[in-house]
Parts: sequence; structure tokens; C-alpha cells
Amino acid sequence: MRITQRLVAILTTLLVWGLAGTVFGGLFIGLYQVLSVLGLAGWQPVLLGAVAAAMTTAAFYSAMQLALVGATAGVVASVAYLIVFGPQIELALIAGLAGVAGIVAGAAFAWIGRRNARPLAETLTGLIAGLGAGIVLMVLLQVYPQPIGPLVMAAGVVALVGALFQLNEHWMLQACHGWLPAGLAAPLVAGLIAAVVGAGIWVISGTTIAALDMATRGAVDQVLGDVPYGMLGGLLGGAVTGLVLELLGFRIEERAAD
Repeated sequence: MRITQRLVAILTTLLVWGLAGTVFGGLFIGLYQVLSVLGLAGWQPVLLGAVAAAMTTAAFYSAMQLALVGATAGVVASVAYLIVFGPQIELALIAGLAGVAGIVAGAAFAWIGRRNARPLAETLTGLIAGLGAGIVLMVLLQVYPQPIGPLVMAAGVVALVGALFQLNEHWMLQACHGWLPAGLAAPLVAGLIAAVVGAGIWVISGTTIAALDMATRGAVDQVLGDVPYGMLGGLLGGAVTGLVLELLGFRIEERAAD
């Protein structure tokens, strides 16, 4: 019986960490490439992409209902923006509008009585993990001059973020307990997710791509082409990291019971 329970726990760990890694890996590579298209270079797209992807993934998995509210608000706001303004859109504007819509939707979500500061604490834990992983990856890219493919990059950053998140989550939740405003948690988390959704719609919308010059259009095509490799790398990195943490004693069921 113990062997069966152990196998079930390992399979569950592989599934959960693999799915989380897939989401994170695709999101990280997408953000990294988009930031590069926008003119950022060197350490900036690596660090900002890792932080944003880690915060978004942590927010999504800490409160899926709230994440769904934020994502829906982001989609609705972005589509409305595309309908009104057509091809004349800017990334900052569409992401900002989606973020505002997410904040409003998150406030409504909190107003109906589902106030909980934990999603914000988890998001802050993701920020710390993403910052640490981004710094490590940034140093490695400086030391190793050869280009690193999106699959390897995503696998590495997912492994780093996953390990740092797991190691810091417990004390971070304890440190945030009691002083984080529960009423602001839902609007901030939903706004973050909605803004990321808006940025994603900016990338994949045909009207946006048609409005770009040929060089930038080719760069955006590269973004879309690299995302599947990022998802695959994230899947592998997440599954391996989750398995190692499970064998070291970090149990998913214990996390769920916190």
C-alpha cells in the first residue's frame, strides 16, 4: 500500500510540476522575446521575463478562480481595444487597459466576500524566486558566450524558479501573514494576470502584426515559433525539479494542507 501511495504521489508531482513548468516556460520565453523585440537587451529581458513569468505562474496556481477572473477581464478588455482602435495599438496601452480591467474585476471578486491575502503572498514569493533565477541565468549568459536555445533556457529557469519558490514559500507566507491587505490582494493579482493576457493578445493578434514593419514582424514570428520550445523545456524542467523535490521530502500534499 505504501508503495502504491508513493507512486501516486510521484505521478501527481510530475503532473502538477510538469503543467506548471509548461505554463511558466512558454510564458517566460514569450516575454523574453517580446522584451527583446521592444529593444531591451543584455540582462533586462532575462530578469524582467523571469520575474514577470514567475509572479504570473505563482498567482495562477495559488488562486485559479481569481486567475480565471483576471484572464477573462484581460481578454474582454483587449478585444474591446482591438475593436475600437484597430491596428493602431501599443503594447503599453493594451496591457495597461487589460490590467485596469483586471483590477476592477478583482475588486468585484473581493467585494463578494472572497477576500484572501494568500494569492498576493504567493505572487510575492514568485517575485523573489523569479528575481533569484533571473540573476543566476543572467550571470550564466554573461559567462557562457554561446547562444542558448529557448528549450534549454526555459528548462533551466523553470528548475531554478521552482526550487527557489519551494524553499522560500513557507517563510514568505508566514512573514506576510497579518499585514498584507486582503482587500487589495485580489485586485492586484487579477490585474497582473490581465495585463499579461493583454500582452499575449498584442503578440498573437493579426491586426497588430500587420501594422508592424517587416523586421519587427519577423521578430514577432520568432516569438511565436520559440514559445512551443519554451513550453517543452518548461515541462521537462518542471517535471525533473518536482521529482527531485518530492524525493527530498517536499510534498505537494503538505503544501495543500498549509
